[in-house]
Amino acid sequence: MEIKVQKTTSPKAKPTDETKLGFGHVFTDHMFVMNYDAGEGWHDARIVPYGEISLSPAAMCLHYGQEIFEGLKAYRTADGSVQMFRPQENFKRMNNSAERMVIPKFDEEFMLKALRQLVELDKDWVPHTDGASLYIRPFIFATDPYVGVKPADHYLFLIILSPSGAYYSTGLNPVKIYVEQKYVRAVRGGTGFAKTAANYAVSLKSQDEAHNQDYEQVLWLDGVEQKYIEEVGSMNIFFVIDGEVITPQLTGSVLPGITRKSSLELCKKWGMKVSERRITIQEVADAYDAGKLDEVFGTGTAAVISPVGHLKWGDKIMTINDNKIGSISQKLYDTMTGIQYGKLPDDMGWIEKI
Repeated sequence: MEIKVQKTTSPKAKPTDETKLGFGHVFTDHMFVMNYDAGEGWHDARIVPYGEISLSPAAMCLHYGQEIFEGLKAYRTADGSVQMFRPQENFKRMNNSAERMVIPKFDEEFMLKALRQLVELDKDWVPHTDGASLYIRPFIFATDPYVGVKPADHYLFLIILSPSGAYYSTGLNPVKIYVEQKYVRAVRGGTGFAKTAANYAVSLKSQDEAHNQDYEQVLWLDGVEQKYIEEVGSMNIFFVIDGEVITPQLTGSVLPGITRKSSLELCKKWGMKVSERRITIQEVADAYDAGKLDEVFGTGTAAVISPVGHLKWGDKIMTINDNKIGSISQKLYDTMTGIQYGKLPDDMGWIEKI
C-alpha cells in the first residue's frame, strides 16, 4: 500500500525550553491516518498535518469503547540521529489487543514502515535534552454511526507524536504506591492483557483516592481473591526478595509490558535469579517484616524504571530500601536508557534506526 504524504503549510513553533515539555501536552506537525472499511480492509494510508478529526455523535467508539492503543518512544542520540526502542513489539502487542477487541488486524511490517516515515518527517521535534524523548501514540477506534452493540465495520488508525520530558517530575526518585483493596482493574478472561481505553477508565477512581492520600500510583490486586499482585496503573511491578527478582506472571489480566519483557531479559542475561509467578501482597509484607524485601520497582515505556520507596497496604506502610533507588533498579535504568539514547551498544538487537 502506498503512503500518501501531505506536508503542513503552517508548521508550528517548536518548544524552546525542553525542560518544561511535560508529558503528552505538545504535538508535532503531522500524523498518520489509515481507514478500514468492511469488504475493503485497511486502505488510504496517509501522513497529513496534525489536526482535528470529524466524528458522528453516534460513532460506536463513543458508546461502546471499541478502541485500542500503544505507546512507544523515539530518542535522539549524541550524534544527532534518531532511533526507536523495540517498535516491532508494540505492533505485535497491538494486534493481540485488536484480536481481543474484535478489531481487524493490520500488517505489522507495513505499520513499522509508516511509523519510520512519520518520525523521519517530524524528526526535528525529537528533543535534544537528555531524558526527554518523542512519545509515539498509535491508536485504533470504531467510527460507525450506529448505536448498537456489535463489532464495527469501519475504523480509523492514527499515530500522533508528542515531544515529552520525564514522565515523573521528580525524575528517578522513588515513588509512593497505594495498594487498592476495594476496586479491581481486570479479571482473567477479561481485557486486562489488552491495551484498551476501558482498562484505564476503570482505574481512575482508585487513582483519585491514591492522590488524595499523597500517593502517585495504585497497585492492583487480582479480581477474584484480591490477594495476588497484578500491576500498577501505568506500569508492571517487580519485587526483589532475598536477591530474587519476582514479577507477577502473565495470566491474561496483566498487560504484557515491553519494558517488563526487556527487564526480564536483561536480568536473566546478568545471571540473576528471576521468577514470573503469582505473588501475594501478604508475601511481600512478610518479606518486608523479615528484612528481605530488597527493592520494589515498576517498568513501563513512559517512566522506564520507577523505583518504589513507599508501599501502603491498608494501615501498613512499608518503606523500601530507606526510600532510595536499589542497585538492580539503577542498573536496569542505566542499561535501558543507555541503549535507548545510544550511550551503550545495542547487543540485544532492540534498536530501530530512523
